[in-house]
Amino acid sequence: MAISRRVLVADDDRDLRACVCDLLGDWPLEIIQAETGSAALEILRGEPLLLALLDMHMPGYTGLELVSLVRRETLGVPCIVLSGDATEALRSMAMHEGALAVFRKPPEPALLRAEISRVLRLSDGLDRPLH
Repeated sequence: MAISRRVLVADDDRDLRACVCDLLGDWPLEIIQAETGSAALEILRGEPLLLALLDMHMPGYTGLELVSLVRRETLGVPCIVLSGDATEALRSMAMHEGALAVFRKPPEPALLRAEISRVLRLSDGLDRPLH
């Protein structure tokens, strides 16, 4: 069976979604976008994904709620949370719920790319960077 090459980018900010998609544009991935937490949850439940990048504050479900649902429903999707108010308390809660990382928006492109590459190598079984 072929390994899914899908990555979910969920954020109600169209510009931020576009920036993250551009950041991943040269990698061999299929990028799926969601504008709401509800749409993101449908995708998380319905499609095999390598990774989900989740905005903290979206209509429907927050990124933190989605991370918790992914863990409780054993969907097995690694999650990174993005937030304009990435406090230490939020970071701690997100990591406790199962997020692999939390980035303040807008994220530093090189740092986000490095973390995404690390997570994708782990979830895809790769031993080399994707770029």
